[in-house]
Amino acid sequence: MAGLAESGSNPDVDLLYDINGLAKDAPHWFDRGMVFLADYGLPVVMVLLVLWCWRSVRRRGGEDAPATIAGLVWAPLAAALAVLVNVPIRGFVARPRPFREHQGLDVLVSGNGGYSFVSDHATLTMALGVGLFVAHRRFGLVGIGLALFEGFCRVFLGVHYPTDVVGGFALGTAVVLLLSPAATALLTPVMKAVRGSRHAGWLIEAGPAPLGRGTLVAGARSEDRACTDDKDLAA
Repeated sequence: MAGLAESGSNPDVDLLYDINGLAKDAPHWFDRGMVFLADYGLPVVMVLLVLWCWRSVRRRGGEDAPATIAGLVWAPLAAALAVLVNVPIRGFVARPRPFREHQGLDVLVSGNGGYSFVSDHATLTMALGVGLFVAHRRFGLVGIGLALFEGFCRVFLGVHYPTDVVGGFALGTAVVLLLSPAATALLTPVMKAVRGSRHAGWLIEAGPAPLGRGTLVAGARSEDRACTDDKDLAA
């Protein structure tokens, strides 16, 4: 892996300088915005996207709702598992951050120590995106697009090589897809049981709208009229 950090004709390093070079030409407010998006903004948006998908599936309901929500539950679990798997990988590869090996980089985030390969942010966001795609195609495509932008941001900040990001994408995708059949098989019966629960069923499928006071009064009046009509006919 040390060879990947060498400059010259290495496309990994060349691409690093090309993407990070955009930060030098950008205004200060744009760089600050990219820092916020890369560190906090995009991961939070990914979580909100999962919640939005859950709300959409819950309102639609149907027989496939428990399986879909099981996939939505699996997405963050897979993301957390992928980040845990990355811990020994980072220690084994022990690749220094690019700014420790190369001069002239515009590093926008201070305090990024540790090793570079694999990117935790890329791993986390891509696992969420792919997990979301397994559960719901339309929302998943948006999630994968956000994950790709997160990877671009990490290189833009000067804290990761492009191959760190690609490795994170591969790791997150592999964890989700390899374990998805087993996770879905375990979680779907749980979600079906939750749907049948009296108190927690709303988590899986939205029930009928509660009757308002006006509706109840109107219904009572209709019943009274029906009873009156029956008496008149009997007479």
